[in-house]
Amino acid sequence: MTLPITAIGLLDPDQVKSVIGAAMLAPSTHNTQPWRFRCTPAGLELHADPDRALPVADADQRELLLSCGAALFNLRTAINALGAHPATTLLPRRDDPTLLALVRPFAARRPDPRLVHLADAIPRRHTNRTPFGTDTIPAPMVAELRHAAEVEQAWLPRLDAHQLEGLRELVHKSHQVQVSDPAFVAEWRYWTARAPGSRDGVPEYAAGAMPSDNGGWVLRDFGARRRGRPDESEPLVVVIGSFDDTRIDRIRAGQAMQRVLLTATAAGLDASFISQPVEVPAVRRELRALLGGGLWPQIVLRLGRGAPVPWTPRRSLADVLLEPERTSA
Repeated sequence: MTLPITAIGLLDPDQVKSVIGAAMLAPSTHNTQPWRFRCTPAGLELHADPDRALPVADADQRELLLSCGAALFNLRTAINALGAHPATTLLPRRDDPTLLALVRPFAARRPDPRLVHLADAIPRRHTNRTPFGTDTIPAPMVAELRHAAEVEQAWLPRLDAHQLEGLRELVHKSHQVQVSDPAFVAEWRYWTARAPGSRDGVPEYAAGAMPSDNGGWVLRDFGARRRGRPDESEPLVVVIGSFDDTRIDRIRAGQAMQRVLLTATAAGLDASFISQPVEVPAVRRELRALLGGGLWPQIVLRLGRGAPVPWTPRRSLADVLLEPERTSA
């Protein structure tokens, strides 16, 4: 049964449908798409979908919250581009643990040109695991990415040569921990060996050709059987972190991640995730110490310019809509 889409605040039903569609284009671990939405008279609700959690790779659902945070940033940005203010409350009800945010588009606001620029990038952003070119990302662009994280209350610290080398070693260490765990491998294969026509997971056609070398950085092989040219560049590798590690901090870090990714997309850059060192708890603690102990590392990204790759599939709108709550007479 297809649930009806109703007007919410200043948004008519077609606009509500479009902003939810934009939210659904956010990235998620193994393309699990762990979010759902509910249309209410009070606003648009963003819910976590615990049935799409990864109990091995993401036992504490940290990455699930990051993914939902990314969807929330897309939702806010798309609403702003339509001329409405996306007033947002995080974790609005303690008695509903899946409800992560309520967005209320009731006040008119002139679209922010910077956010309109990012909204235009939403359908063009996709994870790119191919070899990157050898050109260096200019310092002003790196500063712009850093600012994008800070606007969303997260931080993208400058990494010196010692920290980069230490991070590279931690990536190798965590990768070996994961590939040596049969439960992790089984979970990973479940989401990367999807049947043709599947609307989730990472199909082989979307993986692209893996680089035969990536400057020493280990990338997961999402089923890609062919190897691309060597990646002789030193890709820009960045860490996005938060000062605390609560549920709200993780949602905010997900929004920061998406703002960084869309800023990169708008500038013609590609990105992929180096998730291993933040998925293994012991290694994540080592990474935190490597960064000085002041930040909780949430995401590690690889940025550059790669070859075009297909998009990963998305679930249908009907799959992510929750029924309206029933009210007593």
